[in-house]
Amino acid sequence: MATPGDVTTDAYPGGYADDPRYSKVVEAALARLDLDSKARLLAGQDLWSLPALPEIGLSSLVMSDGPVGVRGSGWTPDDPSLTLPSPTALAASWDPELARRAGRVLAQEAHRKGVHVLLAPTINLHRSPLGGRHFEAYSEDPLLTARVGAGYVTGVQESGVAATLKHFVANDAETERFTVDNQVDERTLRELYLAPFEEIIATAHPWLLMSAYNSVNGSTMTEHRALQIGVLREEWGYDGVVVSDWLAARDTAGAIGGGLDVAMPGPQTVFGPALAAAVREGKVAEATVDATVRRVLLLAARLGLLAGAEPAVPAARRPAPTDGTACAREIAARSFVLLRNKQRILPLNPAGIGGILPLHPAGIGGIALIGHAARHARILGGGSATVFPGAVVSPLEGLRAALPEGTPLTWVRGAGLSDGLSPAADGFTLRAILRDASGAVLADQPLPDGRIRWMAETLPGGADFDALDTVEIVGTFVPRTGGPHAFGTRGLGVFRLTVGDKTLFDGVHRPADADPLAAITGPPVERGVADLPAGLPVEVRLLASTPKMSYGSLRGVTFGLAHHEPIGEDDQLIEEAVAAAAAADTAIVVVATTETVESEGFDRSSLRLPGRQDELVARVAAANPRTVVVVNAGAPVEMPWRNDVAAVLVVWFPGEQGGAALADALLGHAEPAGRLPTTWPSRLEEAPVREVTPKAGVLRYDEEVFIGYRAWQRHDSEPAYPFGFGLGYTSWEYEHIELVGARTIRVRTRNTGSRHGRAVVQIYVSPTDATPAGGPRRPEQWLAGFASFTACPGQATEVDITLPERAFQIWDTTSGSWATLPGRYTVHAAHDATTPALSTELHITG
Repeated sequence: MATPGDVTTDAYPGGYADDPRYSKVVEAALARLDLDSKARLLAGQDLWSLPALPEIGLSSLVMSDGPVGVRGSGWTPDDPSLTLPSPTALAASWDPELARRAGRVLAQEAHRKGVHVLLAPTINLHRSPLGGRHFEAYSEDPLLTARVGAGYVTGVQESGVAATLKHFVANDAETERFTVDNQVDERTLRELYLAPFEEIIATAHPWLLMSAYNSVNGSTMTEHRALQIGVLREEWGYDGVVVSDWLAARDTAGAIGGGLDVAMPGPQTVFGPALAAAVREGKVAEATVDATVRRVLLLAARLGLLAGAEPAVPAARRPAPTDGTACAREIAARSFVLLRNKQRILPLNPAGIGGILPLHPAGIGGIALIGHAARHARILGGGSATVFPGAVVSPLEGLRAALPEGTPLTWVRGAGLSDGLSPAADGFTLRAILRDASGAVLADQPLPDGRIRWMAETLPGGADFDALDTVEIVGTFVPRTGGPHAFGTRGLGVFRLTVGDKTLFDGVHRPADADPLAAITGPPVERGVADLPAGLPVEVRLLASTPKMSYGSLRGVTFGLAHHEPIGEDDQLIEEAVAAAAAADTAIVVVATTETVESEGFDRSSLRLPGRQDELVARVAAANPRTVVVVNAGAPVEMPWRNDVAAVLVVWFPGEQGGAALADALLGHAEPAGRLPTTWPSRLEEAPVREVTPKAGVLRYDEEVFIGYRAWQRHDSEPAYPFGFGLGYTSWEYEHIELVGARTIRVRTRNTGSRHGRAVVQIYVSPTDATPAGGPRRPEQWLAGFASFTACPGQATEVDITLPERAFQIWDTTSGSWATLPGRYTVHAAHDATTPALSTELHITG
């Protein structure tokens, strides 16, 4: 019998049942602290850590951003991080055990970097495809989100590192994220947005939870007593630490009274000295501070940072070390979703499937690999999720290594990735010069591209942040094509940009309404155009006269030089791609988004691929009917050409081993058997939920419980590809379904193809009886369970999937509790949300 789609966590140490052993140690430590020390413990001492208190044997606790890697306490390529595929990719595996392995390997990275707390996973929902951090969350469905998230948390914490659920709650878009008030009715909040938090807390026991920037129904989340105390603490029994998102805490008494435990970053926060003063002034009870400190000390005890307390997971009980590189490659390959594999393309591949994939090198006359991202891999999204990988395998490198020697493989760029500016890279040789006020050089460091992101503590060459006065990006640019080249800047401050002997900008960029983190997350701004001849080096300089960024406790240097090729260059590049495709047996086009499209700090305005990539694909497909398109994006994109190409493969942001995994999938060494974790619309205009822009500071979730596939069921249009969709390299027949327990469904499937393959059985339930007049509006059907498994050709496999009681409940706003809706329900075993294969019926009693 195959394993259902959940993770067993009962045996893992560190759950609530184990923690009474810490009570004596925690109480003894608390009793030895004075008010100032207690208040100081609840505030970051710097950007990433809490202070040590030697008087009670407490070591400093270090946090780090995730979720695809562990960046550590610096933000520098000098300390590279293993980089896994994006969360959307992990969710596309529909495999909580794979997520558990991802958590384990990231915990290894955390131990290597001296990190105790990983600020991941993100379990907000894909409410709208325009959400800027869509790639950083798992799914549009709360159950899939909860199961994958629980696997990830379990893997991290069974390895002795704390995981952090974020962002609590309804933090599903980026526009006006610091001030937006998301208005969500109680039923929708419970059934959708709180649901994955609730299930993961109940099953995986995360040791931290992060409070979001936004407000919900009038209260900012860091002060939301009803949700952070009423629901989280009192109803769910959560005993972990609630940490603020960075700079989210705004008021001392409001935050501590609203359930916030730790205000980050430090040392300037609403806690620390401000909290001690509030107690002395009678605004906050010291007993409230004590309760908060207990939770922080409990976290420290679980991590082995408090003297006298054995860590919840001693080193000897951690899982065996895992090869991180191999894990990254496997996760990537398992996540790929094959959306199209056109039949009757000759010659047949050796599997006899009849589709163009997998490719058989011996039967093709050569490959034209096309696209900027085919050589310059786009492996992760932008914003705080950014880490610096070590060795990155591009699609070009992956294919070169995997193809038999002598197989013709040609790379051509095709078309630019952007309608606008991108970080200066191709053709640029750059370095950064740091100077003090006297002009003396503090450091001189080469740059891989035009981006600078340094924290105050990690400046190049150990330069003194306080002494720093200017930073200048200097170097040369050798244009590939002559013509008008656009240049620009990224970040806030005073800049002077010169190209050759021409000054393109000399002024200040500091918009009054800028996101406080716009220096890190904001898009570049064009400053001017220089007409340059091809092949001749030109000097480029960008001087930042006020390079230091400071917002609260955030201090660093973050700005950049951006560039865009002449508009006409794409004409030549597309013609080169068409010629290469026509001369090859197979054309593989890699299309991608950029960090100016998918990133923290702003939402998307379109689902179109940037630049002229759609035109590129259409032209290549017209020149070669054996065209495979690889979609390198973390979230849905429009694909107007999808029915005109031979194959479409979504590889998400595939991490540092993405190119090797892509070669595995294209050549059939691994099966791209992922399933979509969110619905992909044909066009943005057809998506039933699109709005991410607040009106007068308010964003109303008027669609209620109808997001994702639940909304598409009521919509006039059909999506390009439904939730749960995905092909593979074999075929499956659903042979039998039966009820074998009160809520347990047994499904038998058979691999009817000629290859070993992986299936995902999805279980949806729908009310058989009509809803009484005036009854609650419910979706036509909803996901209630799933299981994934592998089978050999001809092999039949049975899986038992127990459906949770919650699948048959709604939140009753009158009673303020969950209510089971009795009656008959049809249970569908399905390929995806729109394609049921077998059905049965069960009866639920009240």
